[in-house]
Amino acid sequence: MMRYSTFPRTVAPAHFIEDVVSVFRAHEKEISTEKRAKGLTSDQVLNVVHDDLKDLGFDLESGKKSHQKIHRPVFYGENGAPTVRYEVDGYHPEWKCGLEIEAGRSWMGNAVYRDIVHALVMVDVDHLLLAVPNAYKYKSGGRNSVSKDFENTSNLADALFSHSRITFPYQLTVIGY
Repeated sequence: MMRYSTFPRTVAPAHFIEDVVSVFRAHEKEISTEKRAKGLTSDQVLNVVHDDLKDLGFDLESGKKSHQKIHRPVFYGENGAPTVRYEVDGYHPEWKCGLEIEAGRSWMGNAVYRDIVHALVMVDVDHLLLAVPNAYKYKSGGRNSVSKDFENTSNLADALFSHSRITFPYQLTVIGY
């Protein structure tokens, strides 16, 4: 079941959220982590949804070489050249929207934390889309285990975006696939 939550909870979802989520829903049979014995890698998920996201206007990572990656500046130096940049899986320039698709290391490998912090400092990121597995299945001590990455990520986002000590400069949408 594809699902999503937006943060902060006091702001209506951005106008483009349903369009983006519909891309993931259209490929549910291929990418769903609840129905598969083993989930796809993040690169495999991106590959499945790539063309439809491109049709929406996203610039997307097309490979592992530097020129195939999407970089967002953090700082500019002399002559306006970016001196610090972070990679994202995709970026929509009109919506100022970054995209990260995570898989096995999303929750247990702390990738969610990295993505949330990186989005804090990237230039022109007013919205972050963070796609994570609904259920990451793995073996621990020879037993089958499941990490509920969507729920864990949503709970973290709720704590961060609802707390009075923190004000985020962007909106977040967590998509569970």
